[in-house]
Amino acid sequence: MSRSPGRDLLVGVFVMLGMGALAYLSLAVGGLSRQGPSGFLLTADFDELGGLKTRAPVVISGVKVGQVRSIALGDDYRAHVTLDVDPRLHLPKDTSASIVTAGLLGDRYISLQLGGDPAQLKSGDAIAFTESAVLLERLLGKLVHSTDVAGDGGKQE
Repeated sequence: MSRSPGRDLLVGVFVMLGMGALAYLSLAVGGLSRQGPSGFLLTADFDELGGLKTRAPVVISGVKVGQVRSIALGDDYRAHVTLDVDPRLHLPKDTSASIVTAGLLGDRYISLQLGGDPAQLKSGDAIAFTESAVLLERLLGKLVHSTDVAGDGGKQE
């Protein structure tokens, strides 16, 4: 079989396209984006994060509108979360934030539920109404302890 410069070029282009697609998919799955900060930052304090990580999605009605920019421990020993959201959003002041679980893998994300207040949140404002993550271990512990107390066999002293 003889070498053909045209065929070698075609194989080279095909390999380069494959590597480019692989790099793009790796970045997309990893949650990295080309765009810088959006300029619309909100904060929220939670009692329990349940494994929420930076770059986790922020969604409204299932649509991604931002991501978690940073997580830190606040002065009151609560998790202080900074959200980077789309600057085109007009969020009411009484918007609430919940940490929820997505899918079978248990990835955590923040879901925003819009309120009805005519006043709107501005960049740098805090979301006042938050709901922390529900931990399965705590629910099971409460269930076990509640059945132990209720299941005393009817003995009375």
